[in-house]
Amino acid sequence: MIIEDIVSQHAEEAAFLWLLRDGAVRAPHYNLKDLADLEERVEAHLDGLRVAGEEAWPFCEEGLQHQEVGEVFAGGFFALDQGRKDWLAPVVDVVLEAPETWRGLVSALGWVDRQKLQGQVVEWLKADEPLLRKFGLGACAVQRVDCGAYLARALEDPDAAVRAVALRSVGQIRRRELLKPLGDHLQDDHEDCRFRAAWSATLFGEPRGLEALRQFVEASAVHSGAAMELALRAMDKGSAMQWVRDLIRDPAMTRMVVQATGIIGDPVSVPWLMEKMKVPELARVAGEAFSLITGIDLAYDDLEGEWPEGFEAGPTESPEDEDVAMDPDEDLPWPAPELIARWWATHEARFPKGQRLLCGKPISPETCMNVLRNGYQRQRRAAALELALLRPDEPLFNTSATAKRQQDLLRMA
Repeated sequence: MIIEDIVSQHAEEAAFLWLLRDGAVRAPHYNLKDLADLEERVEAHLDGLRVAGEEAWPFCEEGLQHQEVGEVFAGGFFALDQGRKDWLAPVVDVVLEAPETWRGLVSALGWVDRQKLQGQVVEWLKADEPLLRKFGLGACAVQRVDCGAYLARALEDPDAAVRAVALRSVGQIRRRELLKPLGDHLQDDHEDCRFRAAWSATLFGEPRGLEALRQFVEASAVHSGAAMELALRAMDKGSAMQWVRDLIRDPAMTRMVVQATGIIGDPVSVPWLMEKMKVPELARVAGEAFSLITGIDLAYDDLEGEWPEGFEAGPTESPEDEDVAMDPDEDLPWPAPELIARWWATHEARFPKGQRLLCGKPISPETCMNVLRNGYQRQRRAAALELALLRPDEPLFNTSATAKRQQDLLRMA
């Protein structure tokens, strides 16, 4: 016997809280402990579904009718966890009808115990349907599992979406022997494939990959942010600084240049960043770059300011405003330029100019591991990329994996 309202709530809350968690893995104000706390809440509701057993499935199935990514996660996880292929089938059907929900199923594949995926992933890798092959590759990527010959074969898949996942996976799991096919795909007809090939090739230190990433940035392409995030780290510091000086000549690139100074990490840029903190449109991202260089938490260290009077960001309530884009800096603190200037005058000597810093320390494997343990998610992502460049034979640390899996890996490191 079950209490239907309670089981229904477990299904709904598991989907809703996973959506919060999905945003948290890319958020500037969540650290690994925060992520673990949020995942405990998700797990509590997943446990409620487990306790209800078979009688919980109709509530998950009902949620699938909305064709939303959170409900796909909840239904996909429960089906995989219970080993029920008949339950998994309608989840897959939803993703086939609404491909934008595939992220929820891939997350479920990363959330479930690896042993419960045996057989299912191989079945997908062999499938005729491209989206199913994409599921199989996505499961291996999120679990950081090498799928052997299937990955090499997927690089030549006729479906661009499948190729793109495969090209990214080569860099994530470090299949160096596939570097030549990566180079071939730098001229792929599909933009997403060209970017994934360039990204993975750059992780291997391939100059052609780095040059391709630079072109994505300079063309302000869809992937320009992620391209810059890796390209600047893969360059020597002198080349990176010169490239940024070239980019700043274009006023449209100012925001990216602010982000670039944080990526390069040289404290020589701090006075320039403090000037940008006085510009409302750039203030918060400049504060984030300052924190990435110094490791200072603006809110915790009382360097936070107030929202500027009259400044608006994100969609407004006006029915005439056609811009509905969300504020990209919504979760960043407002810096207080005067307080930061005084703080910098006192502490500047702690940050030697001329070298790259990450959260206040020279970049090294030890620094990266410390940031992975204690930093915020965007800082942790930066640390994972830096560590991958320093240790080219190790898989890229997955800062989007479940917190428990990340904590286990960090304990073993």
